[in-house]
Order: sequence, then structure tokens, then C-alpha cells
Amino acid sequence: MRWVVGWSSTTEGTGRQRSPSHDNYGGSSVGYARSGPGHEEGRDGFEGPTVHPVGAQLLWGDPAPLWAVGDWRPDEVRVVQLDPLTRLAVLGRCGAGDEQLRVGLVAARGGALRHLTAWPGSYTAVAQVGRRTTVVGDLAGARPVFHTAWAGGTAYATAALPLADLIEAQLDIGHLAALLACPDSPEALGDGTPYKGVRRVPPGHALVLRDGTRDIIGYEPTASLAVSAPQLQPEKAVEGIRSALVEAVRTRLAAPRHAPDHGLGGLDPGPVPGMGPAHRRAARGGPAPGIGADLSGGSASATLALLAAGLPGMPGTPLGHGTGGGERLLAVTFNDLVTDDNRVREAELERAHAIAANPRLRHIVVAAGEEALPYADLAGGPLTDEPGPALVTAERHRHRLAVGGADHLVGHGARQVLDAHPARLADLLMDRRRRHLLRPVSALARADKASAQALFIPFTVYRAARRLARTSYREGLEAAAGQLRATAFPVVDDTPGPALPAGVGGAVDASLAALTWCRPGPAARWLTGEALAEVSVRLQAAAVRPQGLAQRPGERRAAAALARHAADHRVFEQAAEVRSQRLHAPFLDNQVVRACRALPEALRVQPGARASVLRAVLAGAGVRELPPGWGATSHAAHAAAVRAGLRASAGPLLELFDAPLLADAGLVEARVVRAALHGAANGRALPLDGLAELVSTEVWLRRLLARRGTCWTGSAAPRQRAVAGGVARGPGL
Repeated sequence: MRWVVGWSSTTEGTGRQRSPSHDNYGGSSVGYARSGPGHEEGRDGFEGPTVHPVGAQLLWGDPAPLWAVGDWRPDEVRVVQLDPLTRLAVLGRCGAGDEQLRVGLVAARGGALRHLTAWPGSYTAVAQVGRRTTVVGDLAGARPVFHTAWAGGTAYATAALPLADLIEAQLDIGHLAALLACPDSPEALGDGTPYKGVRRVPPGHALVLRDGTRDIIGYEPTASLAVSAPQLQPEKAVEGIRSALVEAVRTRLAAPRHAPDHGLGGLDPGPVPGMGPAHRRAARGGPAPGIGADLSGGSASATLALLAAGLPGMPGTPLGHGTGGGERLLAVTFNDLVTDDNRVREAELERAHAIAANPRLRHIVVAAGEEALPYADLAGGPLTDEPGPALVTAERHRHRLAVGGADHLVGHGARQVLDAHPARLADLLMDRRRRHLLRPVSALARADKASAQALFIPFTVYRAARRLARTSYREGLEAAAGQLRATAFPVVDDTPGPALPAGVGGAVDASLAALTWCRPGPAARWLTGEALAEVSVRLQAAAVRPQGLAQRPGERRAAAALARHAADHRVFEQAAEVRSQRLHAPFLDNQVVRACRALPEALRVQPGARASVLRAVLAGAGVRELPPGWGATSHAAHAAAVRAGLRASAGPLLELFDAPLLADAGLVEARVVRAALHGAANGRALPLDGLAELVSTEVWLRRLLARRGTCWTGSAAPRQRAVAGGVARGPGL
């Protein structure tokens, strides 16, 4: 795991003697920590202790030090400086040149923080101007920023666990309850984390520190609720998406190549009977040199793969082999041999093979059996910063990524930035665009043509959208709080397909449930009444705050869904991490998110909007021939794999919940969860996403309690790691 950490102190009140060696920085001494040579305890009349992150690279020193921790590549850490008091650090993959970084730093010095987020790529920017330090998060939330009060000042980091170690934080059980009950509700989650005292900066905001005091400000312009924002023409909006995606992919292609370190100098050990080079490399646990991409046959991954293969320039290798024209991009397709839905799997494979016929693509199909099903090998795996559903599928993803490229493109986030959240239908009604509702509600009716109630679906959806448009933010949150207190949740089938509340399950049910300001998550049905009551209190408190009054329901719900997905993607990166590999999700880049937000709502809500937009993007890039069925969804195949994984791992899962930590914390009852797992493994219609959240949270808690060591060292390092000493079985958890 890679992270950035620093802090800012108060100028007075530390009770420490100033160190003369710091006067050239123009700031006060830091009473609680020192960094860099010559700042040890007792030197220069300074009596303060030292604290350093383990394995850190110092980017700049006092009075507000900054470190990069982990296996950062040299080209992923860039620092530009105008003078000793004005400097900018950019960490990650950024497409800006040094001169552009200097211009952005000058703009940030004047308060224009948005300039620091306008470059292609995915990165974290930290600007220091005099005694003011600004840490800028991204729009989606894939590059989060956390902060906590510490030693009279404020410490910040791009990971929550190091800050929890720093302050010896205990678990925040209320946040875990909210994460399970309402995972996509910012009102329930707030700015909290699983660690008490560690807070999160919301997406689209920046943390501004001055002498230890902190302020959180937004850098994106907000639209008026009374007057809808001017919308681009569909053609211009799609052109903007194409330009942003091309620049995002080009930024990855333009970066230096890195050879994975396999412990053998990067050399293939030679022929092994029955194993090709890709299989031998996967067995060694390292990716291939150069650029790779997922190729699932779907629209998002195929778009990135075709753009990367068609752009000028070569994926290449760091050793110089194959850098001539026509160097091929490594495209990886996952083939699940265990699931029962062979028809869907074969259709995806056919589309992937057709797309891989591009002469600049080198196609690899990764076949997997039971060892790569969801819920496999939960006992192993790294500790992630936070819990997330990706923990139950990490082994499945790692199986695929191990044969990918050292820099690997994934299509995560495309659905969240391009698709229309069902609540956007209410936004159209608020703008008096009723005619734009005709096609989406008609598509839902056609999808449910076998149902006797299909004729009533358009009227049902329209009434739900009108009801949401007429419901205030406060009323919506209070209704959700009341629903949590009722603790009566209907059983909903997870398989795709339309339905109505009167007993039909599927797409229509999901759309109707999403036409609210806030709704319980799929795991809420298994939480205890006490846990749901605590989350209900959080929603009641949020209802009286004016934070959501300036947004439309569809806009707010879509932003919340994107933030939740970005947080899950970050857990996915950490859980499925392959050594020497970097995962890139261009759809979560700032510029791509901005371009997708400019897409007119009337175009978003049309059936198949995502596939049609990406088809137009590829056409603008010169790719016009796509296989039949391109853009089809894969929900059915995913649900089938999850059910197969539940059946294969039923024994270990039931054993996991014999004495779960979640039950010790008062969040669930063990027998209820065991009954749900047993029923889902036997084919009962239950929300599989909710079970995945419960299992992943229990696995995360066990890994957290089993960890050893801390993220800090030095004479004043924390005496115990995060949550140690206060985590025990029983109510004390």
C-alpha cells in the first residue's frame, strides 16, 4: 500500500523551545515531532520527541513535513518549488509537465485550487504556500484524503490506518453500522472512517491547513437548484468525453516503463512442461512488462483497450524490446469455467475474441476454476485500509491481474459516471422535461413484458419519480430513518429482471427503490435493532442540516453512488494488489468525471446510453467495427459466480460466523447470518451484495486484529497499534 502523510502544527502552545536551524523556513518549530537530519531529540536545544513513518521518503521537512510511504516509483513522485516557502508535490500518475505544475502552483497560491485538479491522470496534489498547506482530493473519491487532530495540530494522510496508528484510535462501531446499513448514503456515513477521530475529506474538496488549524473547502462550482445548469449539445458532450478518455489513456502510455522484479532479474527461468511464458510469470507472482488492459467483452474495458491500442506511441517495454511500430497491447480476458451460465460466458468470450482481432492487441484468456470463485481463500490476503466487498472477490481478481501488464487498465467506474441513476428521472420532472421519461419507462415495461402488471409499470415509475421530485431533502431522510426503525425489509431477488413492489423482482424494483433521497442498503436486513436505531439517529441529525438543500435528488444520489464505488475501487486495489503492478481506472480521473457530468440528463436516461456513448467515443477515435452484442451487461454472470462461490465455500463461511466479531460488537446475530448464508448457498432469493458486505467486514475485522506492528517509528512512536487494547470480545468492542 502506498500513501502520503504530513502534518501542520500550531505556532504557539507547544511548550517547546524553538530550534534555530528552522529559521530559514520562516516557520515555527514543531513541538511534537521533528524530521530530517539534525532534528533528533536534544539537538540544538530542542527537547521534543521524533516520529517518522516506517519506510518513508521525505519530500520536504519542517515546519510542515511531508513523506511518501511505500513502493512509489520514481516518476510517480514529483516536487516543484518556486521558493523555499512555495512548493508543490504531485504523487501518482499526472500528465502535466513541470512548467504546468509551476503554473498550477502559482494559481493555487492565489486560491484557485481547481487548477491543481485539471490535469489528466489520477494523483494527489499537496501545495505548501508559506504557513498554509493544501491537500487536494479528487472528484470521485478514489484518491481520498484523511485527517485527524494530533499533538496540538493536524495530521493528514491518503490512508486512514496510519493516522489511526498515530493517535492509537479505537474502532468506530457506529460507522461500521452505517457502512452496512446505508453504504451509499453520505448522510449516514458523514465524514467518518472505521477509526474514531480519523475523518475523511469529501470528494471534490480540499483540506487547507494553517498553523495546525484546518478548513475543508470545495473547489467545484455548484449549480443552482432553482435554475437548471445550461447543458451542452449531445454531440459536444460526447466529444468532450472522447477527448478526456484519450488524454487519460495517453497519460498512462506516455509514462516510463517499469520491469517487474520477479527475483530473477526479470528473466524467464526457461521451459516448463505444460506452461507457457504467461503461466510461468503468473506462477512467479509478477505481471508482464509494458501496458495491459482488461478485455471482458463489455463496453468499458473494450473501450480502454481499443483506445490504448490505437493511440500513437507504443506500449513498449523498459528493456527496449518490441518498441517499434506495431507493438501490441496485452489484453486479458477472464474465463470462469465453474459457473452454470455457459451461454452468457460464451457470448462474452466471443465478443472479446472479436475485439482482440485488432492487430495491435495480444490476447490472453485466463481460465479459472473453483480456486478463483468469490469467497475463495478468505484466510489469506493483505489488510486493507477499510472494509469493502472486494475482499470476497480479491483472489478472483488477483488470478486475472497476475498475467496482466505492469501498468494495467481497468474499466471500473464507467457505469457510475455514464449511466443515469434512477433518481435522475425526478430531476427531469423538476425541469419540466416529462417527454424525456417516455423512453426509459417504456424500456422497463418491455423488459417486464411477461408480467401481468407490465402495462402499469410506466405509471408506477412516473408516480414514484413525481413523488421524489415533490419530496424535500429533510422529508426523504426522515422517511429513511423511519424505515430503518421499522426493521422490516422485504426479500428481493438479486437476479436481473424487472418487477413491481407487488411481488415481482428485478430491474423495476431496483429503480423504484432508488427513487428516494436515501434508502437502506442490502445488508441492513441482517443488522440488529440497536445498530439500525443508531444509524436512524444519524439520518435524523443529518436531516436538519442544510448540506443537501442545494442539490437535486438525482444529482446527489448519482454523486453518492460514484463516491461509494470509488471507495470500493480503492479497497479493490489494495486487496487484489500484485507486486510491481499499477492498476489504472481512467473513468475515475478528474477530467473524465467532469466530461461525463456534462452529458445531458435527457441522453443519460435513454436505454443503452452508456454503450451508445462509448460507441460514439470509439467512432471518434477511428474504431467503428464492433462485434454484435457489444455493450451487453454481465450482471447474470456475476450473480451466478457469486452463488457458485457461496456453495463452494459454505463450510468456511459458516465457520467464520460461528463466533463473529460483528456479533460481539452488537451489529448482527450470528445465527441470523448463518441462516442467510445457508439459504443463499441453496439458491434462496437473497441480496447477495448484502451478504458480501457482511462477510467482507467480518474478514476485515479479523485481519485488523491479527496485524502486528505499527506504521510509525521513533522515540515518540505510538505505544500500541490502532485499535489494540480496546478490541476484545464482548461489548467492549
